[in-house]
Amino acid sequence: MLSESQERSNLHDTVRQLQAANIEPEEASTLHDGKHSECSSTESSDDIEKQEMEEVSGEDEISDYETKECFTELGFRCGSTRALDPMNMSEEANTQSIDLEGSHAEKMINDYGFPQITRRKKLPDPVEKEKGVNLWSIIKDNVGKDLTRVCLPVYFNEPISSLQKCFEDLEYSYLLDRAYEHGKSGNSLLRALNVAAFAVSGYPSSEGRCCKPFNPLLGETYEAEYPDKGIRFFSEKVSHHPTIFACHCEGRGWKFWADSNIRSKFRGGSIQLDPVGVLTLEFDDGEIFQWSKVTTTIHNLILGKIYCDHHGNMDIHGNRQYSCRLKFKQKTILKRNHQVHGFVEDVTGKKVATLLGKWDDSMYYVSGNVKLKPKDFTWSNATLLWKRTKLPVNLTRYNLTSFAITLNELTPGLKEKLPPTDSRLRPDQRHLENGEYEKANMEKQRLERRQRMSRKMQENGWQPRWFYRGSENETFRYTGGYWEARALGRWNDCPNIFGELHEGDLDASNAS
Repeated sequence: MLSESQERSNLHDTVRQLQAANIEPEEASTLHDGKHSECSSTESSDDIEKQEMEEVSGEDEISDYETKECFTELGFRCGSTRALDPMNMSEEANTQSIDLEGSHAEKMINDYGFPQITRRKKLPDPVEKEKGVNLWSIIKDNVGKDLTRVCLPVYFNEPISSLQKCFEDLEYSYLLDRAYEHGKSGNSLLRALNVAAFAVSGYPSSEGRCCKPFNPLLGETYEAEYPDKGIRFFSEKVSHHPTIFACHCEGRGWKFWADSNIRSKFRGGSIQLDPVGVLTLEFDDGEIFQWSKVTTTIHNLILGKIYCDHHGNMDIHGNRQYSCRLKFKQKTILKRNHQVHGFVEDVTGKKVATLLGKWDDSMYYVSGNVKLKPKDFTWSNATLLWKRTKLPVNLTRYNLTSFAITLNELTPGLKEKLPPTDSRLRPDQRHLENGEYEKANMEKQRLERRQRMSRKMQENGWQPRWFYRGSENETFRYTGGYWEARALGRWNDCPNIFGELHEGDLDASNAS
């Protein structure tokens, strides 16, 4: 029999994970996608189960590799493409193979002259000593209730909102800068390869993150202006039921937008999260890529160490010469599986490059349609596309990445420029970051009471301020005007959503 301390630990992990995954069924915890369209590649759970026994392209000979072992040979050089076996390369792939370190595209990115900006390296030191949570009391008071509806203490949150978490998908935006330059210089294949690497790069930040982000209030927004990356990002909670977040990001030569919704399914000891919707990337030369997120399953809710697994097929549809298909391998009975592999194909269906790697570590490519077994494959011929940034030295229990640590920072002079709807002004989240746990809990309870009025606000005709969509089957699109209003400091039509709200205020909120 388990000891009492073990039982407490297991229950603690269970409740934390339920919160992390879906404290409210509508809540999406990553940037992850909106409504179905013709380009959506997210399958139903039944389709996913049927495909688990199938392979993406019949190339499963390379499915059992260990990335870290295979890519540490002395002969491997990051970013270089060595002389490859002509039998494994198409003629077109040969002509488009480029040394990434010495390419015109890389030089152009370095010449952008993005400013160097110093950002914080850690969260503030806690003001209070964190107190334990009486899980027995929580469970006793909620016996027979749906755990996804239980309002848990702020202890189970991390100090960022879901709107800020959406921006984490842009951590490796340099891949899109690189893709833009490759396409501009006429190398559409390397553009497609870098887009594929970018689509994978949004996943490693989920590793080890057990606390849930704050669920934004209806109308809550978040801006991120990162001149050091050459990008500016904006997001808004556009619907409360179902919960949908919309975002828009502009970079040098490209735009990225999406809206997000997640369907959740409880499967005994695990939770399955199925993203709904499409992410769109458009370059200023008119080339567009669209894809959808894969399924995420959170395991070991009852016993064992909790972890998440991303699995399924990801189709990246291009409107010109190339498209890409990736398969995120599902875990086996014996071990976890972070492997990702797939291919790029041209409009005729010819495979011109093979991609392989791990979603929590790195992605590589080899020109041509590789059909060799691991023992026969020469890994030194592979080219590195993307490598995950190392985690910060002083990790907290939130396990935030170095990039995530910067998302809620209020730099000098920034507070005066933000609208009253920005996530960084949310009091419970700010108190949690500062380690003021009692204040954070009180503010969280107050804002949750306000949040319960959101459904009525929406039913009374509330509309998003900065996004719109033509129909329910379309993606929310940015209407424009936010950055112009910011420059003028005009937030007259932005309500103080973090203040007190009374029934009589609903009509005024709708009018705004």
